[in-house]
Amino acid sequence: MGRYDVIIIGGGISGLFSALILGKAGKRVLLLEKRESLGGNCNSYIVDGFQVDTGPHAITGLANGPIRQIIDEYLNYTPVFLDYGTYHLRTPDGIVRVPANITEFIGFDVIPRRDRLALSQAITKALTLSAFGIETTTQSVHDFLPKNLSTTTLAFVDAVCHFLSGKDMRKTSVHRVLAGSSFMSEPSGEKKNGSRLTEHVTDRISRLGRLATNKVSESQGYPRGGLKTLLNAVLYSMPPNVEIQTNQEVKRITTLDRVATGVETSEESFESSIVIHSGFAKELPEMVDELPPAYVSDLQRIDQTKSLTVWLGLTKEISEFNYIGSEIWFQEHPYWAMPISNYSQGIAPRGKQLIGFTFVMNEKRRLKSEKERAMDTITRAIPRIERFIEMEHYQTTTPEKAAVTIDGYIAENRTPIKNLYLVGTDADRRSMGITRAAYSTLHLIEEIKNDGHLDRRKE
Repeated sequence: MGRYDVIIIGGGISGLFSALILGKAGKRVLLLEKRESLGGNCNSYIVDGFQVDTGPHAITGLANGPIRQIIDEYLNYTPVFLDYGTYHLRTPDGIVRVPANITEFIGFDVIPRRDRLALSQAITKALTLSAFGIETTTQSVHDFLPKNLSTTTLAFVDAVCHFLSGKDMRKTSVHRVLAGSSFMSEPSGEKKNGSRLTEHVTDRISRLGRLATNKVSESQGYPRGGLKTLLNAVLYSMPPNVEIQTNQEVKRITTLDRVATGVETSEESFESSIVIHSGFAKELPEMVDELPPAYVSDLQRIDQTKSLTVWLGLTKEISEFNYIGSEIWFQEHPYWAMPISNYSQGIAPRGKQLIGFTFVMNEKRRLKSEKERAMDTITRAIPRIERFIEMEHYQTTTPEKAAVTIDGYIAENRTPIKNLYLVGTDADRRSMGITRAAYSTLHLIEEIKNDGHLDRRKE
């Protein structure tokens, strides 16, 4: 039996971020990952000469967000992030730029002019409410929308909702759309009072005033060389007092009088002062006996979405993907796509191209049917792409462990079991993907400090 200061269950990016920070704070850390590979949804691997990521990714908040804080304070070297580029909308006539502000939105002729004016007024109203602290996280987009919008406009809004929350406009909040589309920043999560409240409101009003410019979006990027370069930077920076074991599935979190004492795998037991679960919070009741029934009930309310990503390797670079950024197809079966090989050499063989198309899965349909439907959508959106496909690769993932929906539950970092914590994209609602995992990690570290497990003088 081994004894550690901290045991982390799960080697996804949030578990690795936590191990990195706690290890550099001097803790003896054991990280246990049930799979052979680390990184979770932050990884890349080779398929027939093409380097695919675990789904397309845009990493946000690189100027001053949580990823930047982790890079500056804890990584031994800084990965190179390339400018993300532009969001586009694919139409039967080609691609158009998705508007980044109200001025551009007024001229966005993909949807009818009357609808553009109505939606512009709705966006301004929503931002004004948010600026003055009026709750928008419980208002659905569907209920907030102006009435009598065209089917085209409703399809566009619904597609945006699906890619920001994984759910349709009836389950997606107004706040999620505003924050995810960069019309406003996510709150820090700290309690606002005094000057902090004034600063918070001033920032929101400032953003409202900048809706007529192109300066509303947070800095976004894609790591040169693919997602594995960010993962490799984290692993390279891991201090020697962090021990990582793969192919080790934790079966049970041990407790005594509602205090975490360690973990058990199928082969051995480990003791620790702190246990951090970075797997699915929804699975926690299967591992812990002493959880209160009300908390178990809350965890069962966690809403999730599965995605299907289709990676296509093309024999040549084609004009339909002659851009840096990503695109949305919103007709009938929406997708979000990125030509990631456009960012840097080595992702695709020389002269070839790699594009990832991500769809929200209908879990009532069989996987084979979903794959066929996805390919049919792609070939309808880009008819000549079939001539150039030399590699097809499919991934099914849960892109975020909890969808941010109207009624879905988002857990806190602390659990009802003392010294047992959660971390990951089901323990924070801010931002998306890897950035959301980073937010959760930094908040976890604050909670551990507040509980007296870390010396604040080492910050």
